[in-house]
Amino acid sequence: MSENNGYIPGLEGVVAAETKLSRVNGQRGELSIAGYPVEVLAANASFEEVIYLLWNGRLPSPTELASLRDRLAEQRTLPAPTLDLLREAARRDVRAMDALRMGAGTLDLDAGEDLALSATARFPMMIAAYWRMRHGQEPLAPDHRLGHAANYLYVLSGVQPTAVQTRALETYLNTVSDHGLNASTFTARTIISTGSDLVSALVGAVGALKGPLHGGAPGPALDMVFEIGDLQNTEPYLREMLQRGERIMGFGHRVYKVRDPRAEVLSAAAEKLYTSGSAIQGDMELYNRAKHVENTAIALLEEYKPGRNLQTNVEFYTALLLHGLGLHIDLFTSTFAVGRVAGWIGHCLEQQRYGRLIRPASRYIGNDDKSWIPLADRDPIPA
Repeated sequence: MSENNGYIPGLEGVVAAETKLSRVNGQRGELSIAGYPVEVLAANASFEEVIYLLWNGRLPSPTELASLRDRLAEQRTLPAPTLDLLREAARRDVRAMDALRMGAGTLDLDAGEDLALSATARFPMMIAAYWRMRHGQEPLAPDHRLGHAANYLYVLSGVQPTAVQTRALETYLNTVSDHGLNASTFTARTIISTGSDLVSALVGAVGALKGPLHGGAPGPALDMVFEIGDLQNTEPYLREMLQRGERIMGFGHRVYKVRDPRAEVLSAAAEKLYTSGSAIQGDMELYNRAKHVENTAIALLEEYKPGRNLQTNVEFYTALLLHGLGLHIDLFTSTFAVGRVAGWIGHCLEQQRYGRLIRPASRYIGNDDKSWIPLADRDPIPA
């Protein structure tokens, strides 16, 4: 650190906040969310319980949970200006994450007093409304009898999901609800630390998540499985990728030096979805092919990159699970945002209580010896 005068590229390893929302141990492959191991919380809690946990530091009582569900239901209907904006975005055929970024800027329209609740309720509704309009269909009104995850699947497809499908999506949303001080969470905390509003913080977080280095990789992981096709093609296909120096999507993580614990959770959830026959797209043949690709990739990565321990990350089974739920690849990152918005808001609430501006320093590496040259005396730039 002294050799670089304290400069750390990308702020890697710099502790910039204290949080009670999640703990990530990359060396041991552990993730706890508000004190609960992710494998326990994700597989058992409803998403509404996780929302309450992230915002209040404890699980809700039955009465508190029922109240939260009712309040979310009251906020799901999108204002007319939001629908107009999404309709125009659909006419221009923008990507789902661009539409979500645009729609997120309208979250405070008719939101009432609880903007956090309204934002959480409306994220999935905006995505579903946009997706239907983009494909020539009218948005569907939410079914207030359904919970958060089930409503998202319903307003996307018009079909009430089964209990197995709902559980699969809830497990996914719970798994990705928070994950330390990642790029989008840091963006949200930085914006709210200036005294700005929650909508601005969430728009910034969506913008950060939209970048392919943060939230844009689940789709390519599934594309690879489809491109491989027959099992016998797996090893030659992956060897050729590695020999060309290409990255195998869905493997390796900047934080985790062992298997991503979220991959373990989502692998189990995908297996339940496919083995039960509840997958809307794909079947056990696809699941088994994905498992074969995973095992082959891990072995080849150890052969080509020994000692780096490049294991399966959250992207690989995100792709398989969301595909099984009938979601198009273009919806994968925006569906991630449906889960992560609860964590973003939790961090914003935490940062507001902390009450300090996030303002890191920079190190100037430019030239201080420049002399001013009047405009008339400056040499023209060569053509």
